[in-house]
Amino acid sequence: MLKVVLDTDIFSEVLKGKNQSVVNQAIRYRASHNKLTISTITVMEIVKGFHKVQRETQLQRFLAGLAHVEVLTVDTHSAELAGRIYADLERIGQPIGLADVMIAAIAIQQNLPLVTGNTRHYQRIQAINDSFRIDNWRFDQ
Repeated sequence: MLKVVLDTDIFSEVLKGKNQSVVNQAIRYRASHNKLTISTITVMEIVKGFHKVQRETQLQRFLAGLAHVEVLTVDTHSAELAGRIYADLERIGQPIGLADVMIAAIAIQQNLPLVTGNTRHYQRIQAINDSFRIDNWRFDQ
């Protein structure tokens, strides 16, 4: 199985265990790579979600579980790429959220596909950057 970066929506579905297709893909991925792979932006989004609704016990459990997850960070090159993508999307009237742009830039910089259920937004990035690849685990493959 190819190494990938999980978008926040897919990683959340893995954590919740609600979509069996996503869970099955995550199990296969872990068997192949030992850890799921996410970005620091996903960490931020999940922390924000738990903290906003004051679920500190779940937040602490999530943070402890990061020891078993590969977390890719924003470096200077991915930050520059994110800025360029964000500006290009704004210029053509197709903006998406900054967090999504940053996650995409990390995936592109690492030369990894992004697994997401949010294909509509990310296809906008594909239209301006042909090296960006997306996949969706919500459907059995």
